[in-house]
Amino acid sequence: MIKERIQIETDYNTVSDSEWIRMLQARTSNYFQTPGAIQFFKAANIETFTYTLRKMDRLVALLSGIIQKEKGIKSNFTSRAIIYGGPIFSEEIEENDAVEMFLQLIAALKNKVIYIEFRNLNDYRPYHHIFKKTGFTYHSHLNFHLNCTDEILMRKRMSKSKLRQVKKSIAAGAEIMEAQNIEQIASYYAILQNLYRTKVKTPLPGFDFFEKLWLRKAAKFLLIQYQGEVVGGIVAPILDRKVIYEWFVCGKDGAFKNVYPSILATWAAMDYANKNNIPRFDFMGAGKPDESYGVREFKSKFGGELVEYGRYTYVAKPILFEIGKKAVQILKKST
Repeated sequence: MIKERIQIETDYNTVSDSEWIRMLQARTSNYFQTPGAIQFFKAANIETFTYTLRKMDRLVALLSGIIQKEKGIKSNFTSRAIIYGGPIFSEEIEENDAVEMFLQLIAALKNKVIYIEFRNLNDYRPYHHIFKKTGFTYHSHLNFHLNCTDEILMRKRMSKSKLRQVKKSIAAGAEIMEAQNIEQIASYYAILQNLYRTKVKTPLPGFDFFEKLWLRKAAKFLLIQYQGEVVGGIVAPILDRKVIYEWFVCGKDGAFKNVYPSILATWAAMDYANKNNIPRFDFMGAGKPDESYGVREFKSKFGGELVEYGRYTYVAKPILFEIGKKAVQILKKST
């Protein structure tokens, strides 16, 4: 018996256009595992990694991620590998082959990062045993998926208060527009930066990240304008007319009478999806089910389906991992 040959490579450029097209039809495909996303991260000077798996020269799995870390001495305590969206598996994937790819991933990264995390945007329950077998631990994490195929149903599923706030914002003169210039991106970023500094309290990429994201057209920038001023917006990557994602959203909420920028920005992505035949809006996370989370309450009002696809984490440096968790908790509790 001839053993079927597998190849594991670390260069996404070895994937042909036809292979990308086929893999992006898989059930587990997502924007963050596309050539455009990989190229954007590289252009933004973020360290990336890619693993592809072929069996008898047929591509059956791929994953790509980034290494995030803070600058300076803090990099030693904050380095982590994030695979946004999760890997893409074709229907032909076999357990032992995927296990080998994951083991090679761990071997290459375990001395560089504190942990490796898959932030799933699709259902990976059929592959749970693969993650478990290679040392990854599952953690519950919620999300909302919203069907955008029918505008009437979208409006019916929204809470009355949120729909009323959308209507009030538009009646008051707020407008939805796509970003036209870098000055508008800068205005949007200033609002987002203030939100992260005062409420979110987790690291936010620098302005150049968003500048490159817009210049490379790697995501839609749907902005809210009121009285000639940018007062909010949403950064929304799109997966090939299948999914639109809420990556970053913000607004000057409470600053103007009858104008609700964050709500209108979320509606902007929903409306864009409906008008451009994109069937799903992915809210990209709604927190842990056992923890109260105001953002989850906010997102729940738009009528999406609550799903739990979770995250898989491999901890390479347990002591630093625990120190990091405590530091994040302290940061979020500080005023």
